[in-house]
Amino acid sequence: QVQLVESGGGLVQAGGSLRLSCAASGNIFAVRVMGWYRQAPGEQRELVATITSGGITNYGDSVKGRFTISRDNAKNTVFLQMNSLKPEDTAVYYCNFRVTLGKIGEYDYWGQGTQVTVSS
Repeated sequence: QVQLVESGGGLVQAGGSLRLSCAASGNIFAVRVMGWYRQAPGEQRELVATITSGGITNYGDSVKGRFTISRDNAKNTVFLQMNSLKPEDTAVYYCNFRVTLGKIGEYDYWGQGTQVTVSS
């Protein structure tokens, strides 16, 4: 059974940095897209960043220029380097692996979430 295990969340002051990691346990193949999403209290889950197997990245407008996503395909791991953190970045961060299932389509795996809190 595949599980996504996140690490690296915590409490940081505004202007600081954190690095999140998410690794897949179990056998997982054809991960087309890896990504990070976040959800603040009372808000909808929103895109933070995604990266394709070919290295193409996409970022939410609020994190462009501050966050960097990267992946290690061999280890099925995705990273999120977060710099210049702001209090509005406070949220639970979820990693996502989108797997291609051939003609069946695609399937999303989600991590359990890791809390990031930025104090002012």
